[in-house]
Amino acid sequence: MGGHEQKFIQEAFDTNWVVPLGPNVDGFEDDLEKFLGEELHVVALSSGTAAIHLALIMLGVKPGDEVLCQSFTFAASANPITYLGGKPVFIGSEPETWNMCPKALEEAIKDRIAKTGNKPKAIIPVHLYGMPAKMNEIMAIAKQYEIPVLEDAAEALGSEYEGRKCGTFGDYACLSFNGNKMITTSGGGALVCPSEETAKRVMFYATQARDQAPHYQHSRIGYNYRLSNICAGIGRGQMMVLDEHVARRRQIHAIYKQELEKLPGITFLDNPSDTFNSNHWLTCIVINPEQAGFTREELRLAMEQENIETRPLWKPMHLQPVFANAPYYGDDTCERMFNDGLCLPSGSALTDDDIMRVIGVVKGM
Repeated sequence: MGGHEQKFIQEAFDTNWVVPLGPNVDGFEDDLEKFLGEELHVVALSSGTAAIHLALIMLGVKPGDEVLCQSFTFAASANPITYLGGKPVFIGSEPETWNMCPKALEEAIKDRIAKTGNKPKAIIPVHLYGMPAKMNEIMAIAKQYEIPVLEDAAEALGSEYEGRKCGTFGDYACLSFNGNKMITTSGGGALVCPSEETAKRVMFYATQARDQAPHYQHSRIGYNYRLSNICAGIGRGQMMVLDEHVARRRQIHAIYKQELEKLPGITFLDNPSDTFNSNHWLTCIVINPEQAGFTREELRLAMEQENIETRPLWKPMHLQPVFANAPYYGDDTCERMFNDGLCLPSGSALTDDDIMRVIGVVKGM
């Protein structure tokens, strides 16, 4: 917490705006729009998952429609496809950013058209661990085949690609303010929309799709997805320290790299070039057991013995039991990352001494 959150929360209580709308919600949306720096409109919602769900509704996903989704991600990127009766088609990663492979994406589009006679309804690339995906190539393919892009920037608030903020490339983009993200509203998210008209439509669906009438009338199925004025107050306070949070995560990443990158068998997820500027939401390493002399799991357990929580990288969606029958296009890059990769403690509040304690465990393997 930055220290200003309580002021906005108190204002909500003092003015009796303890509901899923109010000055803090409006202010938080405005703060996010200014931060993204584009002519876009932001709708604050209860979660990043809700944002993906509503974006897919706005893109017209219906039962039976296929949606191309990055496989190497958290389940929340893919689950909303199934909420609508859609069918996820998973795309593998390329090794530079660990994100959606443009070549596999185009292969999937061609093959799905050949097999089904229909184009996929949408593409969901993810900026994994804050690392921007190769958006120029992905957007060029999407434009060529006229398929809209829903950009999952849940982990990438503050990351940039070619000088543009992540979350500003797709037709829609989701943000997340869960407790472990760059900023938090205790839980919450937002949908970045291309116009005021689309934002109003999203708000309509997010507030139970109530028609304009003096009574309660509904011509569409709606959802209870709006962010509360209390939580938005936390978000407004967090926006005041977002730049500090991003700077600290990048500093933490730099300390880890300085201390560990010369050790045998350890590689980092790092910016492939100056085009990419990750927020380094999480610092992630991949361990080559033959070179390092220990496995990812041995390191994780050694950390656990020192009361340090680490976590394997995301298990790819195409390997998840719930998506066992979904098509997959790509090589084994994301599977190798899952088998050998580890997320290191990266929270903005960690001290340099905390980081050195983690480093000490790695050096002691």
